[in-house]
Amino acid sequence: MGRGRVELKRIENKINRQVTFAKRRNGLLKKAYELSVLCDAEVALIIFSNRGKLYEFCSSSSMPKTLERYQKCSYGAVEVSKPAKELESSYREYLKLKARFESLQRTQRNLLGEDLGPLNTKELEQLERQLDSSLKQVRSTKTQFMLDQLADLQNKEQMLVEANRSLTMKLEEINSRNHYRQSWEAGDQSMPYGGPQNSHSQGFFQPLECNPTLQIGPDYRYNAVASDQITATTQAQQVNGFIPGWML
Repeated sequence: MGRGRVELKRIENKINRQVTFAKRRNGLLKKAYELSVLCDAEVALIIFSNRGKLYEFCSSSSMPKTLERYQKCSYGAVEVSKPAKELESSYREYLKLKARFESLQRTQRNLLGEDLGPLNTKELEQLERQLDSSLKQVRSTKTQFMLDQLADLQNKEQMLVEANRSLTMKLEEINSRNHYRQSWEAGDQSMPYGGPQNSHSQGFFQPLECNPTLQIGPDYRYNAVASDQITATTQAQQVNGFIPGWML
């Protein structure tokens, strides 16, 4: 009995899929080798597995050379198949860009003072006017930049002057306070406490002459001198017709 026809679809079983891939890969590589040997053909075969592993076969000595030959054949045929009008348009665009580039290079050299020999009088005058205009623009930009810097410096100077004035006022205030404090301390040291007041108070207040042994209380005693003084004072007041309140 012959084998039945195999339906071409993805094998769902992972193990069966790997086994089938290995068998058919080896068969394909074998067929490529047989084709290169039997028919003297240059064969290149590249296989990537589902995991990204590379398998290749090349009948020649180098795979890059075979791939380079393939690229030349493929892209060369594409270029030949392009319309002639498109190629002509691209070539004209290339010539325009080339001429523009050469003109810009020549203008740059002329601005630097080089290759001025081929220029005529009109071109030299035009170049001079262009240089004058550029010089004026550069000077104007430089002047504006310097003015901006000057304005910034003036603003900084004003801020520093204000800060200096504030610090000077604070310093003068501190010096004034220190001067008053030193004057006050010097005045206290030159004028002893109670000196002038004692001379004035001596005129108003006089010490009383009394016997320190006089005691008043439930157990009081007084000597004969104190008794005589009290008696003399009482008699003098009676003579004058005045009786003290404590005798009433």
